[in-house]
Amino acid sequence: MHLQLKNIGQITDADIRFGDLTVFVGPQATGKSIALEFLKLVLDLGHVQEWIARYGIDWSGELPKFFDVYFGEGMRGLWREGESEVWWGGRRIDLARWIGRMRRTKGESAFYIPAQRVLALRNGWPRPFSDYSAGDPFVVAEFSEKLRVLLEREFGTQETLFPQPRRLKKEFRDMLDRNIFRKFGLRIDRSRPQKRLVLGPRDLPLPFMVWSAGQREFVPLLLGLYWLMPPAKTARRGQIKWAVLEELETGLHPRAVSVLLLMVLELVTRGYRVCLSTHSSQVIETFWALRHLKLNRASPRALLSVFDAPNTQPMQRLAGTALAKNVKVHYFDPATGRTRDISELDPGSEEAGEGGWGGLIEFSGRANEAVAMAAANAER
Repeated sequence: MHLQLKNIGQITDADIRFGDLTVFVGPQATGKSIALEFLKLVLDLGHVQEWIARYGIDWSGELPKFFDVYFGEGMRGLWREGESEVWWGGRRIDLARWIGRMRRTKGESAFYIPAQRVLALRNGWPRPFSDYSAGDPFVVAEFSEKLRVLLEREFGTQETLFPQPRRLKKEFRDMLDRNIFRKFGLRIDRSRPQKRLVLGPRDLPLPFMVWSAGQREFVPLLLGLYWLMPPAKTARRGQIKWAVLEELETGLHPRAVSVLLLMVLELVTRGYRVCLSTHSSQVIETFWALRHLKLNRASPRALLSVFDAPNTQPMQRLAGTALAKNVKVHYFDPATGRTRDISELDPGSEEAGEGGWGGLIEFSGRANEAVAMAAANAER
């Protein structure tokens, strides 16, 4: 799969080939989210149009208006007529013509968990799509609505959401409890006219606003993973083949991030193509380790040790499958507006984008140099 974007917003030329797992790195405002939202658009345009029309939002068949509706208010400036181009699978897309007419939907292909996922919960309950304005990003409103449907339909009369015996592997549940929830289970509180998500026991519920920042960030992400990992014999949700997760590390301790990264590998082993954006050196370090363990034909147990995960048979099967998968890493260069494939993640590379892992280890490199120089001067 191959996506090319030219002269769109901050992006001069993004040339992205996707692996089983694809990671975008680079500073803020370099186009990572724009590229991911374009991926969703080329995969699911008919689905997006159907949802927008269903909620009475009209873009009059005009590309600038559609951009304000899909990407968010003020984003029509992303597109420069006569300069901007989108290519998918080696074919140029006439985006104005695509947008100008309703396309038949064959179902949804990509499930998108946005960086702004905490906005999906208001007073501890997912907001419906209709609660958002026409100028709010589509991927945020759609994600919120998906969570609402999940809680209203799939969980129905159930009260406890975490831990759920039928959701996630037991090893995941134990690791999440230890590193995020710490025995404060997640459940639906129906004692008030308005349902809400709470932590803790029935006699002393903790509402959304008193949760830790990490718990507020994590719960929408957990519900999104519930959506992607249905408790059935089928590995994937319906026709969805792609999973997009933006900045999964936000607000979380490195131990919690490790659990999430292992769950990302679970998504890959289920057959999803997974795309991540990140500002975390830990995330890239994980995939650097995965690459070198694969090159050295390491055992599944070696990969599990990276995550401090239990060496059980289910986890060994997961790790063994993950070691066979292909990981691609793309750097969004703020100086040129171009992307660069840095999948080898060679810290000794003379290319700044690759040697510094997209800028994620530049600070630690400078700190190490400063300390080494100070130590050398002190010995003189």
